[in-house]
Amino acid sequence: MNLITKITETASFIKSKSKIKPRVGIILGSGLGHFVQHMNVETRIPFNEIPHFIPPTVDGHSGHLILGSIDNVDLVVLQGRLHYYEGHSMEVVVFPTRAMAALGIEILIVTNSAGGYGDGMKAGDFMVIEDHINMMGTNPLMGPNIKELGPRFPDMTQAYDRELIETAERIFRSQKTFFHKGVYVGVTGPTYETPAEIRMFMQLGGKAVGMSTVPEVIAANHLGLRVAAISCITNLAAGITDNKLNHEEVTEVAKKVEQQFCSFLKLFVTKV
Repeated sequence: MNLITKITETASFIKSKSKIKPRVGIILGSGLGHFVQHMNVETRIPFNEIPHFIPPTVDGHSGHLILGSIDNVDLVVLQGRLHYYEGHSMEVVVFPTRAMAALGIEILIVTNSAGGYGDGMKAGDFMVIEDHINMMGTNPLMGPNIKELGPRFPDMTQAYDRELIETAERIFRSQKTFFHKGVYVGVTGPTYETPAEIRMFMQLGGKAVGMSTVPEVIAANHLGLRVAAISCITNLAAGITDNKLNHEEVTEVAKKVEQQFCSFLKLFVTKV
């Protein structure tokens, strides 16, 4: 079965379960899934019930597709995501993004938990992503181009929509929430980065590092979607402190800032 047929089958199944026609899609990162409690939820579908979806295997990613609204803005939300390090192909990792596009979204908001190493960063801060560096060694668009999805050589000059970046900044300021702006470095994982790698990323101009987001953003740009992305800095990257890194810390810090995060995201959705 070819990819377009799979996407069509998936979108048809989701549409059969809901009357929502989403304009905005959201991908929720590690520990950030509680945002859906602030939605008017119409339909909740486990990934394992959706044709061609695969449930995530990582703690903090529950694996549900949610359809609903906030202040009359119709949304489709992925409560959890797939990662390349789980052993999936890039096609599988970005399949949910492509399925959301087939539901009719125009804007994709991507969130993640990331390790921070920019000046003055601390655990619990937020970063508006203005660009990324792909250190994953691969790309979800490799192979024959599927022209129904987008062009062979998509432009990535403004992979992160400038108007959406400005809107995010205004909202953080209005809520008096401290935030950073910067470049996100995407790596494969599942190991955390070495201190030497973090020093290299600093030299390259990065401010945060993580194991997601880049594939979905590339696929979304290929599809012609407007993209915004926000990192929750859940830990300082390797070598910034003497502390060893663990996933429990990531989900714990995400939990501590979830109210701030949800407050921002609720307002952001209504302003885009």
